Amino acid sequence: MNITRENIDALNAVVKVDIAKEDYSDKVEKILSDYRKSANIPGFRKGHVPMSLVKKQYGKAVLVDEVNKLLQDAIGKYLVEEKLDVLGNPLPKPQDDLDWDADAFSFEFELGLAPEFEVKLKGKKVIMHYNIVADDEMIANQVENIQKQYGKIISQDQIAEDSEITGKFVNEAENIENVATFSVDKIKGKANLKKFVGAKVGDVITLKTKNLFNVDYGLTTYLKVDHQVAKDLNVDVTFEVSEINKRELADLDQELFDKLFGPKVVTTVTELKEKIKADSEKQFAQQGDQKLLNDVTEYLVESTKFDLPSEFLQKWMQTAGEEPMTQEQAKEEYEKSEKSMRYQLIEGKLIAEHNLQVQFEELKAYAMDMIKGQMAQFGQMNPSEKELEDIAARIMSNQDEVKRLSEQLMSQKLLSLYKTEANLKTKEITYDDFVKEFYS
Repeated sequence: MNITRENIDALNAVVKVDIAKEDYSDKVEKILSDYRKSANIPGFRKGHVPMSLVKKQYGKAVLVDEVNKLLQDAIGKYLVEEKLDVLGNPLPKPQDDLDWDADAFSFEFELGLAPEFEVKLKGKKVIMHYNIVADDEMIANQVENIQKQYGKIISQDQIAEDSEITGKFVNEAENIENVATFSVDKIKGKANLKKFVGAKVGDVITLKTKNLFNVDYGLTTYLKVDHQVAKDLNVDVTFEVSEINKRELADLDQELFDKLFGPKVVTTVTELKEKIKADSEKQFAQQGDQKLLNDVTEYLVESTKFDLPSEFLQKWMQTAGEEPMTQEQAKEEYEKSEKSMRYQLIEGKLIAEHNLQVQFEELKAYAMDMIKGQMAQFGQMNPSEKELEDIAARIMSNQDEVKRLSEQLMSQKLLSLYKTEANLKTKEITYDDFVKEFYS
């Protein structure tokens, strides 16, 4: 067997594989001999079928199969030995006139080569890293929410401004039919509020969806309207009142603190607020880090310039999926995924250059930390080491879970790299301002 390569340009090459009779003949003969021993052909005893008949019936199929196996094995080894970094998979060039009755065969494969490029993390552009803080107003609201959650529910005859109400929103034309519970202070505007105050169970209120709630997510949360649709929705809905309650706030005492955090973990209102602030900012840090990860990704894709073998990749996409694509479909798919491909190449280079590897022991530790955090959410504050290890072992026996956790851990490693190497500036911002600025 002989393999040669012709580089068309920096991003495209053609590999030619020449296969001689001696490369496959012994394997083909052995397989046909085994077939002869077990073949059941009418008119012949088992194991006594003439070899000429076996070759006539099975020879071509066995030859084609063995040559294809040789090709796949040879191409795979060649790419490894030559240290070729290819995109997609080698594409066989069509051969309509291939003569399988010949002794020797030649095959050609197109290759898409990964580009050479340099990644500069510390560029001229400053990337903002947001330190999201919980301000006094947010903490006060959280304290009140806790008091409401653990307070007494008192049934009311009619709706007041401090009521919590349950009812059904309906608009048949827009397929809106949803039972929701919310406090009256979520209603926006005096005109809407006037319709609610004084209403009783069984009353039906007609409302406009536009500017109905004083929170951006109101229609999505309470009417179950798609977020994109909710932006411009301006229709009438009815709301039939089914329940009216008032929440009497729970006392901020040791009994409540112990319910929330365990015995004597928090003993004063000041400590409660400090705990809420710390827990909230721990969650906010994840959102700030995700924003940083997105912004650095955008920066790297925009600032790292290189070409891709686009024609090859589009051709490869036509046959790579479960369903074949037309040329036009492949072009459209390529345009959608090009940015992602670029970042995957950039990320791969950063991982290699900075030796960012995910080791088994750190993946196990990461899984155990994740499990511990999830158990804490359900009140299991001190699981044993054996418990954590047993659950982690079950998770890590699932290859899909291992892949998912490995990707998460690698994202953390890349994030740490960006924090130390990229041109960052830290900006403190309240959570409300962060949401308004980036997610409105």
